Amino acid sequence: MKILSTEQIREADRYTIEHEPIASIDLMERAVGALAPWLIERIQKDSKMSIFCGLGNNGGDGLALARLLSEKELVPTVYLVRYADKMSSDCETNYQRLKEAGKVPIKDVRGSEDFPQLERGEVVVDALFGTGLNRPLEGLAAELVDYLNRQAVIRIAIDIASGLLADAPTESKSVFKTDYTLTFQVPKLAFFMQENEPYVGSIEAFDIGLHPDYLNNVKTDYHIMLKPIAANLVHNRPRFSHKGNYGHALLIAGSEGKTGAAILSAKACMKTGVGLLTVLLPKSAWTPLQVALPETMLYLLEDNREDRNQHRFDDFDRLQSFNAIGIGPGLGKAEVTARALKRLIQDCQVPMVMDADALNILAENPTWLSFLPKGTILTPHPKEFERLFGPSANSFERIKLQREMAMKYGVIIIYKGGYPTIAFPDGSIFFNTNGNPGMATAGSGDTLTGMILSLLAQRYSPEEAAVLGVYLHGLAGDLAAEEIGQEAMIASDIIEHIGRAFSSINKEK
Repeated sequence: MKILSTEQIREADRYTIEHEPIASIDLMERAVGALAPWLIERIQKDSKMSIFCGLGNNGGDGLALARLLSEKELVPTVYLVRYADKMSSDCETNYQRLKEAGKVPIKDVRGSEDFPQLERGEVVVDALFGTGLNRPLEGLAAELVDYLNRQAVIRIAIDIASGLLADAPTESKSVFKTDYTLTFQVPKLAFFMQENEPYVGSIEAFDIGLHPDYLNNVKTDYHIMLKPIAANLVHNRPRFSHKGNYGHALLIAGSEGKTGAAILSAKACMKTGVGLLTVLLPKSAWTPLQVALPETMLYLLEDNREDRNQHRFDDFDRLQSFNAIGIGPGLGKAEVTARALKRLIQDCQVPMVMDADALNILAENPTWLSFLPKGTILTPHPKEFERLFGPSANSFERIKLQREMAMKYGVIIIYKGGYPTIAFPDGSIFFNTNGNPGMATAGSGDTLTGMILSLLAQRYSPEEAAVLGVYLHGLAGDLAAEEIGQEAMIASDIIEHIGRAFSSINKEK
């Protein structure tokens, strides 16, 4: 699914009006008609409900919604906020229609003295400004939003919360805090920014029938990953295949006291379908892994009392016999390890995914970024990203930086956050919207590394491995949360649900 800018959405409206053709007021009616059933299904008829309408087209949406709800015996009170002298044409039309229907009380709000007393648990709908806003709220509108934010009510925004900018950072604090955003056609870019979480809530996107020719042909760098996309990526497994058909992966991970990271990554790799896995780690760390996961093969590095915590793999010269390499979980940052990583970067000719201490070593040696093999996948969490590429003032700035770095170095950067984002060398950005806070637990990132490594070894392209790996990871986390709850989740639970995640995806085929 594409994420469109405000201007692109306006152009989609214009194109639809011209080429369907359909009148603007009828397109508004269709849009509101798409979301009204959602409210009717969830709100009891005797519930108290207030809709706050502005004077533009978002206000027109609110007025049309009030009329449609009243036809289903769900009668709200409408508050028309008179912050200007004129209404838009479609808003005026819906205002007259609502008055003529005669079922819904309409009250003007001209000052703070007109702010209503709201009951605890009342449903409040924000239809003040929508995506038409390009500056901070001020005056009466800002006062009203601040007032509504202090009330103990259920808040719903139509299309986008008033005061929230769709395509740029929002600096104002006068933004409607919402529990649900009922948006039209496609989510807005602002919905995926961490600092905007209080102003977004749960997102419901409603198809309002914008013209498919425009939607199919419009260009954007921003996309949302959906299950059908993941399903189309999954390779079929022929009946007469064998383990050699599914690749041989090398995982360079673990050190004394950090074998758990290697175990999690290795197990996730095996569970994601790789044919063979070799784990390269110091002898001092082999016993826990071999007991936990006998399916793996080990390449044991010599160590001694002086360097038991140093992961040295600089003398390992069989790298090209593997189909893919993963490096980083539990690796440590010893000098000998850093030297070995530099050699790996210079010599590696197979797909590679880097995480954890491999990224931290890179951050301490930033000139090495230029020597990374093209298509290398980096999987930083927020602090690792900052160490690698520097700080960002907000999420918009961070995504811009992520995109620039992916293009500059020809790598794929997966930023692990509430909505993981994948930046590709061609400048495109994919957002993953599944997953849950229960996955914010030690070892979750190691699990993702193993899954991506497995897909790379199975000869998925780096782009495919990144998209499918992130989607499977989030879906497995959601399936685990459904079974045991978010609070009880650990990284092993994500691994144990990888199989179910594959099954769920394959049903889409």
